Amino acid sequence: MPQYKIPAVYMRGGTSKGVFFTADSLPLDAALRDRILLRIVGSPDPYEKHTDGMGGATSSTSKVVLVGPSSRDDCDVDYLFGAVSIDQPVIDWSGNCGNLSAAVGPFAIARGLVPAPRDGVATVRIWQANIGAKIVAQVPVKDGEVEEEGDFELDGVTFPAAPIRLEFLDPATGDGDGEAGSLFPTGNVVDVLDVPGHGHYRATLINAGNPTIFIDADALGLHGNEMQPDINDDAALLAKCEAIRAHAAVRMGLASSAHEATTLRPATPKLAFVARPRAYTASSGKHVDSSMIDLNARILSMGKLHHAMTGTGAIAIAVTAAIRGTVVGALLRERERAQAAEASTVRFGHPSGVMSVGAQVNEHDGAWVVTKAVMYRSARRLMDGHVFVPSSVAGTEPRMRSDNLVS
Repeated sequence: MPQYKIPAVYMRGGTSKGVFFTADSLPLDAALRDRILLRIVGSPDPYEKHTDGMGGATSSTSKVVLVGPSSRDDCDVDYLFGAVSIDQPVIDWSGNCGNLSAAVGPFAIARGLVPAPRDGVATVRIWQANIGAKIVAQVPVKDGEVEEEGDFELDGVTFPAAPIRLEFLDPATGDGDGEAGSLFPTGNVVDVLDVPGHGHYRATLINAGNPTIFIDADALGLHGNEMQPDINDDAALLAKCEAIRAHAAVRMGLASSAHEATTLRPATPKLAFVARPRAYTASSGKHVDSSMIDLNARILSMGKLHHAMTGTGAIAIAVTAAIRGTVVGALLRERERAQAAEASTVRFGHPSGVMSVGAQVNEHDGAWVVTKAVMYRSARRLMDGHVFVPSSVAGTEPRMRSDNLVS
């Protein structure tokens, strides 16, 4: 019996890569869709290699994206992101991928979903369907096609490329239901988490980019400049981090129990730890001096330390840094930080190097409001063609979508 083939594009966006599909190329039935996508990626894989699939066996490379015409008058396309578990039959649709957001505009232009000028910059208005938020991408275009080559360098990506400006508008996230959520779901800029078997942790629980938890590195016995082997080779530390993350998810109203957060919602919220600037050698061999950064930041993704920084994590850092009293803001209290109408930019060190990101934050009637967060990324098509799925998974040709992602 022949395999079933589906049009797809393999793309890098920021420091991530994934398999991109137009919405109408996948089944209407969500369970069948997820079963097909899991098989395309090669999950679940007890060997954690993704040898028989398109995944890269890391949280940064085990991802899928669906893009279709927008259901909204103020957007061009709807974008749905899935974080695929490597060793479990789970696709977590609860959050966004800030890095792959950079590839949505180029994909939409290449697929003819959005018109582009002959030369210049194409503005692509994206509705992020997971979290119900708007992203505006400024995509460089030359001779009517997306310009992918350039001299923009991004730590965590080997080769330079053309820069793409991303504006995340009102990035306070909801819970994937298309409704904006509270920036601080508990109403506090700092909470104390009681994590049975591990202790108490001061944390900032914030909805910005993705639901994110910030704690001080020293609360984990860390310096904040650790690299992947320091964290990922320590099973006890990873278990502690997951326990903190899972209990924070319950506090944020994202899961009914810590067990549910661990088993059904592994992608969000994400746990990050931060520290004052401290020098280290990045994974590329680049020396990061303490004078180059405002703070050190590390984030865990799908149970492991991320090799760089998630795009949504960068947004959360920028927003949290701009708000006094937060775990991140407290590290920066000696600096004069602009509030109100001025955009605040923070430079932070991550395992692959240094990143700068800005956020515009205002305080209104005692409540914090985020207007937008801005960062630059790049994207590139790696392969355009078809992915193949065994007929035993896809069955007979399924009924495909003809509508947009959110109706």
